[in-house]
Amino acid sequence: MRAPQNEYDKRRKKRRSRIVMTILVMLIPIFFAGFIVGKSYAINEKSSKQDMTEKVEPSINQGKEQTNLKEESLEHSNSEVNNNTQQDSTEEVEAPISQDKEQASTEEISLDKVVYLTFDDGPSILTGQFLDVLYEQNVKVTFFMQGSNLKKKHLQESVKRATTEGHYIGAHSMTHESKTLYKDNQFVPEMNEALALIHEITGTNPRLVRPPYGSAPGLKSEQIRNQIVDANIKVWDWTIDSNDWSLKDNPSQIIENIKSGTKADREVVLMHEKPQTLAALPEIIAFYREQGYKFAVYEEANHFALNFQKDARL
Repeated sequence: MRAPQNEYDKRRKKRRSRIVMTILVMLIPIFFAGFIVGKSYAINEKSSKQDMTEKVEPSINQGKEQTNLKEESLEHSNSEVNNNTQQDSTEEVEAPISQDKEQASTEEISLDKVVYLTFDDGPSILTGQFLDVLYEQNVKVTFFMQGSNLKKKHLQESVKRATTEGHYIGAHSMTHESKTLYKDNQFVPEMNEALALIHEITGTNPRLVRPPYGSAPGLKSEQIRNQIVDANIKVWDWTIDSNDWSLKDNPSQIIENIKSGTKADREVVLMHEKPQTLAALPEIIAFYREQGYKFAVYEEANHFALNFQKDARL
C-alpha cells in the first residue's frame, strides 16, 4: 500500500536535508583546507616577494653606485681634460704675452733713455753744416740762438731751415753780456727781444731760453726769477758740459767729456756751434745710439724744470 501523501512529502524533505547536511559536512573541511593552503601560499608569496625585493634593491643600489662612480669618474676625467686644455691654452696664450711684455719692456727701456743735444751761440756760418749732419743722421736738436747773430740777414736762412727740419730754436739773450743781463737786470728784456726775433724769422713762438753762463750764479736773484715767471719764460741749463768751446782742434776730447759725463737716463748736453764740435758730432750721435738713447727735441707741452737754482717754476 502507498503511504499517505503527507507522510511521503515529509520523508522526501528529510532525505534532502540529510543530503544537504552531508554535502555541507564534506565541503567544510575542503573549505578550511583551501583557506589554510591559500593563506600559506599568500605568506610564502609575500616572503618570496620580500626576498626578491631585498635582492633586487641591493642590485639596483649597486648599479646606481656604479653608475654614480662612473659618472664621477667621467666628470673627473672631463675636468682633468678641461683643466689640461685650459692649462695648455693658458700656456699658449701666456707665451706670446710674455714675449710682448719683454718686447714692450725693451722698448720702454729704450724710450726711457733720452738725450737732448743742444747748441748755443748760433746762428753762425756753420749752422748749415750742423743741419746737414743732423739731417743725414735723422736727429732733431735744440738750438739756443743769440739776438746779435739772429739780426744778420745772411744767417737767417739757416734759422728758417732749422725750424722747417723740426729743430727747436730758443733764445740765448741779445748781448751774451753777464753784467748787462744779471747786474743791470736786463735778462728778461733781452730774452723777450731775442724771442721776438725768432718769431719774426721763423713764425714760431718759443718760450724756452738758456741763460748765458748758466742760471748759477746768474739767476741767483729771486727778483729776476720772479720776472721770468711773470714773463711766462722757461729756463734750461744742462746736465753735461762738453767744454767744446775751449777744445779747439781737439774733437776727441769733446767726445770723451760727453762719454764720461753720461750717467743718467735723461741727459741734456751743452755744445756750441764750433768747428771742433762739428767734427765730433757724428761720433757723439753714434755713441748715444750704441747706449740705447733716443734723441729728443724740446717740446713746450712736455717741459720739465732743469735749472741750477732748482726753481720748479722756471
